[in-house]
Amino acid sequence: MVNAIRQKASSELALNIGFFAMVIGMFMAILDIQIVASSISEIQAGVSASQEEIAWIQTGYLVAEVVGIPLSGFLNRAFGIRKLFIMSAVGFVSSSILCALSWDLDSLIFFRVIQGFTGAAMVPTTMAASFTLFPAGRSMTQQVMIGMVATLAPSIGPTLGGWITQHMSWHWLFLVNIVPGIAAITLVFLFIPKQKGESALLRRLDVTALVSMALFLGLFEWIIDEGPGDSWFQSSAIVKASIVCAIAAAIFFRRALTSPVPLVDLRVFKDRNFASGALIASVMGFGLYGSVFLLPLYLGQVRGYSSLQIGEIMSVAGFAMFIGGPISGAMTKRYDPRFVVAVGLALAAMGTWLNGHLTAESGFRELFWPQALRGAGLILTMVPTTNLALGTLPPDRVANASGLFTVCRNLGGAIGIAVLTTMMISFNQMHQQQIANGLSLSRPEVQSFLSNMTARMQAAGVPDPEGSALAQLVYRTKLEAAVMTYNNLFLTMSMSFALVLLVVIMLDKPKTAAPAAAH
Repeated sequence: MVNAIRQKASSELALNIGFFAMVIGMFMAILDIQIVASSISEIQAGVSASQEEIAWIQTGYLVAEVVGIPLSGFLNRAFGIRKLFIMSAVGFVSSSILCALSWDLDSLIFFRVIQGFTGAAMVPTTMAASFTLFPAGRSMTQQVMIGMVATLAPSIGPTLGGWITQHMSWHWLFLVNIVPGIAAITLVFLFIPKQKGESALLRRLDVTALVSMALFLGLFEWIIDEGPGDSWFQSSAIVKASIVCAIAAAIFFRRALTSPVPLVDLRVFKDRNFASGALIASVMGFGLYGSVFLLPLYLGQVRGYSSLQIGEIMSVAGFAMFIGGPISGAMTKRYDPRFVVAVGLALAAMGTWLNGHLTAESGFRELFWPQALRGAGLILTMVPTTNLALGTLPPDRVANASGLFTVCRNLGGAIGIAVLTTMMISFNQMHQQQIANGLSLSRPEVQSFLSNMTARMQAAGVPDPEGSALAQLVYRTKLEAAVMTYNNLFLTMSMSFALVLLVVIMLDKPKTAAPAAAH
């Protein structure tokens, strides 16, 4: 009896160690996007690339990743969780080394594409493992770990990337993956049990569906990434890509919905909980990646903060997520998960609403509570949403569904950033025009500003004090227009969180969680 208990405890410990290693791999895959984005200018100088060319380092990775993630469900059936994760991690680490050894821009982009595609399976495979490897009543701890990683990694990525490039070189943005990657591979090999794969599925691979899916998702990611800078459909390249994307989408959806062995099983969207959870995940992606995109821009453009100062402010949200993770798991166990989702969305809406009242002087103190509320809200939403969307599905459908769930969150972030960028351009032009219309030189306030500024310039010995004073007026106009624009964008994000609260009503309370798969 005692020996049986010891063996069981030992088995559970080994499984938890193996799962923790999978979380490390998942963390690397998510983090790699943000740490590279924060240091893109240093990489640009290192490989002698233009602004347009260097963007493909990120675009190539994202396109390859968004193609690889939904494919993970099919590959999981063919190889099993353990083997697929190890294959994915080996490819990710190997391509990371190649990225660091790149000799020019073309080689770096090529290796980044491989890195994005090979590493894509680590995120959905880890999510699937939390539901299929652990007993139903005890998988909440694993889901909390996943939720914390999925929300924390994008928040600390810019800070970590800036620190690495400042103290070492851009090559280390990729080399840092080696040690944790090897550790993850080793621990998963040792402690995650083998699953019997259906290798015969590989002979039935729907190549037409694979090619059409790659074209559809790849071009869609490229279009929403390039669209804002190219004025969308005013660009002939965007128009042509959209046509090919639409044709590929039609072919892919037809094959996926009619094939007896679909490459990606889209029928999981018939499950109301999964469909509703995927929609909430998309809005979460918008809020998570959108805020990580907007706030550093505001702090750099308006406040002139350094990367270290920006990192300090961004870390507030990360710390709130770290603290909120265990609380989210405990609340999901104790209360109706739908209630926890609603609380999380309300906190995220409140945090982004407070962010929508910035001034040109807002700093750490003014941004502390908006960051804390948004971070806590996101982690409170992530854990129960994942549980509601995936926790009641049969084990054989979880791997496919987790890939689609991850795609929805990533595409929500990508589409959200494209929308925010387009709105930023429009709002900024509108506010600059509005402010300029009220800056008549005949107004006493304008005359007073110019006279005071001219006097200050003369006292400072500036050669052209009148011209410098006028330049200061133009600068202040652009600065205030930028602040008003950021406020509009944060309020838009707040409204998206508030509106998706209506989707919570559509969720069913889970009666029983998915049982753990036999192993």
